[in-house]
Amino acid sequence: MSAEATNPDAPSRRRGRPRIDLRRLGRAALLGPTTRDRLPDAIGHVAEAHRAHHPDADLAVLHRAYVLAETSHRGQFRKSGEPYITHPLAVTLILAELGAETTTLTASLLHDTVEDTEVTLDQVRDQFGEEVCYLVDGVTKLEKVDYGAAAEPETFRKMLVATGNDVRVMSIKLADRLHNMRTLGVMRPEKQARIAKVTRDVLIPLAERLGVQALKTELEDLVFAILHPEEYEKTRALIAGNSGAGEALAAVAEQVSTVLREAGISAEVLVRPRHFVSVHRSLLKRGELRGTDFGRLLVLVAEDADCYAVLGELHTCFTPLISEFKDFIAAPKFNLYQSLHTAVAAPDGSVAEVLIRTHQMHKVAEAGVIALGNPYAHTPAEAAGPAPALAGSAPAEAGPADATEPADDGERADPTRPGWLSRLLDWQQNAPDPDTFWTSLRADLAQDREITVFLADGGTLGLPAGATCVDAAYAQHGAAAHACVGARVNGRLATLSTVLGDGDTVQLLLAGDTASGPSPEWLKHARTPAARIAIRGWLDAHPEGPGTPDAAPRPFAAVTAAPRSTAGAVADLPGVTVRLAGCCTPVPPDPITGFAVRGGMVTVHREECPGVTRMTTLGRAPVTVRWGDAPDCRVTLVAESFGRPRLLADLTEAIATAGAAVVFATVEPPLEQRVRHTYTLHLPDAAELPALMRAMREVPGVYDVSRAQYPAATG
Repeated sequence: MSAEATNPDAPSRRRGRPRIDLRRLGRAALLGPTTRDRLPDAIGHVAEAHRAHHPDADLAVLHRAYVLAETSHRGQFRKSGEPYITHPLAVTLILAELGAETTTLTASLLHDTVEDTEVTLDQVRDQFGEEVCYLVDGVTKLEKVDYGAAAEPETFRKMLVATGNDVRVMSIKLADRLHNMRTLGVMRPEKQARIAKVTRDVLIPLAERLGVQALKTELEDLVFAILHPEEYEKTRALIAGNSGAGEALAAVAEQVSTVLREAGISAEVLVRPRHFVSVHRSLLKRGELRGTDFGRLLVLVAEDADCYAVLGELHTCFTPLISEFKDFIAAPKFNLYQSLHTAVAAPDGSVAEVLIRTHQMHKVAEAGVIALGNPYAHTPAEAAGPAPALAGSAPAEAGPADATEPADDGERADPTRPGWLSRLLDWQQNAPDPDTFWTSLRADLAQDREITVFLADGGTLGLPAGATCVDAAYAQHGAAAHACVGARVNGRLATLSTVLGDGDTVQLLLAGDTASGPSPEWLKHARTPAARIAIRGWLDAHPEGPGTPDAAPRPFAAVTAAPRSTAGAVADLPGVTVRLAGCCTPVPPDPITGFAVRGGMVTVHREECPGVTRMTTLGRAPVTVRWGDAPDCRVTLVAESFGRPRLLADLTEAIATAGAAVVFATVEPPLEQRVRHTYTLHLPDAAELPALMRAMREVPGVYDVSRAQYPAATG
């Protein structure tokens, strides 16, 4: 692990809660254990936090793990001068405060020993059991991910494979990244920025997917401070200048408490200050903030039914903003989150947002999968099989000896593994290259909601919101979905482009002809990486199209990447002029096809261009074309981003640095703080296109860059 110094200017982890003094922790760590039957002061904070969540936990294993970690790391120091043991202690304390079970904390204390000391995995297994050994081994495999190669797509592919079999490995990794993000102060600014970008692009979305909001929000603030220091400072000054905001929310909280007390509802009403990024987003959305905009009210009750009782009283005694109401109890989010969201207007006209949840829902909302305990623990009630891991209850505390046996295929069956993670682990194996994997990963992590559809022959599928019948076909049938010809949705025939809703019943119809295959049009309707990768793979392997593997080759044109060129070797169209279609701006090595148009020319399209499907439907015969030797090209890219100052300047600078020239550019008006930029660019070498797209994605605020496609004339 990297050894950085504490950054005193970083935003606090949880405003209102004191942070443990790492220097005092370091001095205590140097002293080691004091007596045989008493935990050393250095781990006392961990033990106290752990007992708060698990009063009956056996602390002996933590004591032994600390002694091994402290002894093996003795003599190692962080750049700040603190003993290195303060790092695994801090990581373990983060997890203990979130309610992690003993096995996770034990592995967290030891997570650097195998990588950085003489301790071996066999020693860990002998002293702490197979379960702790498995977790330590999983985290050890991620050590090189932290810094250096962290931004490389292939590294993240390996990370997900290594951690996907046990979400607790990911939990330790997130806590490890949080502590290292807190202590980036002594690193060079460019290295801080690189680490922050990786944290923003992948680790924060992973924290969101795992439901660990407490880690996600602090990571967001730390990244915000590093990548956007000016906006961060303005936000910090705005919060500091509105110190009375807490009083405004406290006044509304008192009114809510009174209403609920008079209604006989036992509830705890708390004021929850917004973190820095949340305040910044609210400012961008509303333009001006009032006192109640700097936080939200949190109402905690005992039972699910009490949540709805609170909602009824609030909507009766206050003026509700119906557009702000969301029920995540009846329909939990994909990351186990459950809560009622509403907003009410106070007598003075100010609006207060209110979250209503049970105490158990709050625990899961803060800690996500960490709050679910050991996913492999067996209790007597689970003898018939593991219960689904929902937000309503957490599995019992278990130690290392409670590990389950691997499944028949050798993979551990984790009942807390979210469906999105299982899908990700499936499609990443089929990604043809790191860039495809990286683009697909970012797109998948950008999804913020899931739906469940029912299969006509039994079973269910978990899909991202917006998924179509194409996605369902590949999710259910894999490569066999190439032969899908239609679907029935809720009993009625539907096209493959039909968008599925939560709770729909779907039956996929497969052709008996094995020569059937997908058309390029399917790519327009595929939302999941698994479907898109499978379709692209089939189209690349069958350029002649479905059902024609033995067709005689058609004549070809020699095409260069220049806007216009004369063609050589088109046997039945001698002397023809070839041009590149402006609708899809093909560049080498895109799969291409051509069509003869008026004026004796051949227009070249990318095979996935909608214009190809349109002209084929009209009966236009395609002309086979190939790329020539000219390396330069013109391409149109679309950059999707969040609005911010200097964004356009930073994007054009990134384009120029990559060696491309801007031929034409448009910027659409912002929509909900999101901006769409379209650039037509000239590249001296088509092979540089992937690097250019990566450089544009690295610009702060940009969350996607893709090739543009426009409706094309049929010629």
